[in-house]
Amino acid sequence: MEEYKVVIKGKPEGPFSFEQLKGMKIKSGTFVKTEDMDDYKEAHEIPELCELFGIKAQIRKPQYFASLDVRLLAIIIDYFIVFAIYCVLATIAVLFVGERDDRIIVALSGLGIIPIAKMIYSIIAEASDRQGTYGKFLMGLKVTDEFGLPINLGQSVVRNLSKLICVATLGLGYAFGFFDKRQQCIHDKIAGTLVIKDRLI
Repeated sequence: MEEYKVVIKGKPEGPFSFEQLKGMKIKSGTFVKTEDMDDYKEAHEIPELCELFGIKAQIRKPQYFASLDVRLLAIIIDYFIVFAIYCVLATIAVLFVGERDDRIIVALSGLGIIPIAKMIYSIIAEASDRQGTYGKFLMGLKVTDEFGLPINLGQSVVRNLSKLICVATLGLGYAFGFFDKRQQCIHDKIAGTLVIKDRLI
């Protein structure tokens, strides 16, 4: 059974079982945490506690937005992963090619696929339960809508295809994020998305 730690008068206490929680005065803003959670959350953020205590779930807009340098590092990690997979596949492919010159052609001919593969991967990953690619996961980032909720596949497609505008404007679409208080680049504005980072406590 899941057990919860509860912040009472500013101090974490517990863990308490679900049955023990029934006898406690848990409010919407009470901070709670299980072993599986990375950080404390308010009770209204946890569906089973909302149901137990009759708390109305609240939608709170995100407060912590990922800076562009951290986002860039996540992109570099993702490209490194995609490139590493490509290298493995290219190595396997050249084993079936006899001539040396042909091997070089085979190895280099697929490089143009890497950005396309990265985009497809991003579309799928950002619409998944993880809400981001592996690079974003490592950096503690998630892609959400403007209310902090997960995005659907359609939004993810629009977001990632809109990055082509940023590329076509020689990076100005990305630079737009430097002047936005929520660090939204042009493709985020178009898709109505945010890149948020884990709560700072």
